[in-house]
Amino acid sequence: MQRSSYAPPPAHSPPLHHPVPQHVSTVPMMRSPPPPQSQSNSNYGSPYGGQAGGGGGGGGSFVPGFGGFMNDPTAQMGYQVGKTALNAGQEMFEQNVNRYVSIPALKHYFNVSTPYVLRKLLLVLFPWRHRPWSREQRPSSSASPDANYYFLPPRDDINSPDMYIPVMAIVTYILLSTLLAGLRGAFHPEVMGLTATTAFVVVLLEILGLKFGTYILSISNDSQLLDLVAYSGYKFVGVIVTLVVSEILNRGRGTGGWAGWTIFTYTFSANAFFLLRSLKYVLLPDSSSTHPASGSMHTVARSQRTRRTQFLFIYSYIVQFVFMWVLSRQDSNPTQAKTAAAKIVGS
Repeated sequence: MQRSSYAPPPAHSPPLHHPVPQHVSTVPMMRSPPPPQSQSNSNYGSPYGGQAGGGGGGGGSFVPGFGGFMNDPTAQMGYQVGKTALNAGQEMFEQNVNRYVSIPALKHYFNVSTPYVLRKLLLVLFPWRHRPWSREQRPSSSASPDANYYFLPPRDDINSPDMYIPVMAIVTYILLSTLLAGLRGAFHPEVMGLTATTAFVVVLLEILGLKFGTYILSISNDSQLLDLVAYSGYKFVGVIVTLVVSEILNRGRGTGGWAGWTIFTYTFSANAFFLLRSLKYVLLPDSSSTHPASGSMHTVARSQRTRRTQFLFIYSYIVQFVFMWVLSRQDSNPTQAKTAAAKIVGS
């Protein structure tokens, strides 16, 4: 079988023809959109930029009317009803709160400054050589000789009681106790709740005791009761110092031992001395004061003065000792702490 001979290519190949498009399409040039024009109509806030092309080649525009919402009579009526209800609720809240606590009076106790807070903390911890203990006063706007005199706010008088330090001290005490329990390995999920409950129960019992004491001693002025409540919270400053210093000296073994009791004795003595000197001008006002403050009782009967002196001593030493001991007691044994917590949770 013979192989056919190879045929040579033609001398001239046929010309190549490129396909010609039948439908000519133009590609638009990509340009940045023009800046939005300020319009006075209701296009503000529209997510479509004021225009939206209609589907299927429609040339209509969609412009939501969000800007004219408040011009609707129904919306205005709803706004007025909501505003009236809000004002009524706020007024009712203030009336109910003012039955028990005067909001303007509370603002006086939180009128503090940073220098005052630092000086007050030093006074609570080192009250031994402080003089004088009397509170400063200022006359009212009236220039008459019989004008009433008012106590200066805490930021202007270091002897004035405040509620800022007690509130911050309570919060610090709760967080610090939880932190120290974790460092000793005695942390459990209920420790913060138990610590906060203990602190709030102590504060509540003390306020109830002060309320009962003011009733027995015939103290009907609300400002004097608020002064007693403010002074009752300074014990937490001494408790915090006891916890921190005892933890350092005892190397994580709690507030027990000679070091813990030494620090506790000092902080308790400083707090008792501070309360004894400060509350003397609340429970036993000086009848010879040149400018007695408005609302304070200038004269106290002899029998009433004796009872107030006994109340002042019992409150400053006995009551404060019990409450400070309860607050500063820390269990240094992790196993016993967890066992006690398990018993509390199980019960």
